[in-house]
This record gives sequence, structure tokens and C-alpha cells, in this order.
Amino acid sequence: MNPDTAPKAGHGAHWHHSPAHLLVERGAYMVTAGTYMKEHFFAGNERLRFLHDALLDTAAELGWGLQAWAVFPNHYHFVGVSPEKPDTLRVFIKILHGRTSREINKRDNTTGRQVWHQYWDTRLSYERSYYARLHYVHANAVHHGLVKNPALYPWCSAARFESEAPPAFQKMIYSFPIDKINVADVF
Repeated sequence: MNPDTAPKAGHGAHWHHSPAHLLVERGAYMVTAGTYMKEHFFAGNERLRFLHDALLDTAAELGWGLQAWAVFPNHYHFVGVSPEKPDTLRVFIKILHGRTSREINKRDNTTGRQVWHQYWDTRLSYERSYYARLHYVHANAVHHGLVKNPALYPWCSAARFESEAPPAFQKMIYSFPIDKINVADVF
């Protein structure tokens, strides 16, 4: 490749080791974030509750309408509807990761340790894709072998979804296949 014609950083180059975060349109997004080296920094009920609550609180503070979420000891997923300015997702992630990193490092009496690795976001522009990802996130604890029924995992939205959504809507969401969804989820 000719170095004079190669894309330069900041000029449309997207590096294989860093996902592109192109937040230009208001809408629904799916986000996945993983901890550094897939470490289980949030293992245990108390830490999972902390991460769960921090995710919901930060979303509410920044006007993101979470539709589905699931948190685990070393990653999380959510589907959310952006506020008017979707580029607030960067701020959302920065605040969430900053708060949770500081607190976990404080609990472990460690300073400056990297807790989060990176995150991936996808704008969901097709209705079928949106519904399939709602199913995927609600049922992610089943995917990871933690429970047989998604509503039994306390650190996700499935129980709330199953108690609040009309049965016909639940049936429709859970009917969407999730086996071919391309999501970073090797945690």
C-alpha cells in the first residue's frame, strides 16, 4: 500500500482493534462492553447489583431509554433508544465506566487498574433486527448457561419485560431467532 494514499487516523480509518463508534442518527442501539482481559471484576451479587444499578442510573441521567439489559461479572449488553443527540452514548459509556472502575478499584484497594476494555455499538435500523436483539439481551443469561428461564436472572430486564409487556408482545419477541445474531459475546 502506498503510504501517501493510505487512510490516515481520523480520516476514515477504522482499525481492527478498535470498533468505530459512528453515532449520527437518533434511534435504537445495541451496546456490548467487556472488561479488560475478560476479568470477572463484577463477580458476586453485591458487585452485579452495583453494575446493574449504575447502568440504569446513568441511562436515566442521560436520557437513554433502556429497552433490554443484562449485566455479568465481565461484560454487559443493552438495547436502548437514544435521546435527541445519540452521540451522548460516548458520554454515557465514559461516565458508566469511570464510576464503576473507580468503585471496583476502591473496593479492591487498587488504584489506576484498568477495568473496562472497550465497547461495541450497533444502530438497529430494521425492526426485525431490533426485536431479535431484544430477545437476545433478555435471554443472554440463558445463553451463558446461568439460568434456564431468563426471568430468573436478577441482573437483567427479562423479569420486568415478562411482568409488564403484554403476553402477545412477549411471545412475538421470544419468537425471533437469535442464533445468527453477530454480537461480541465471547466472555
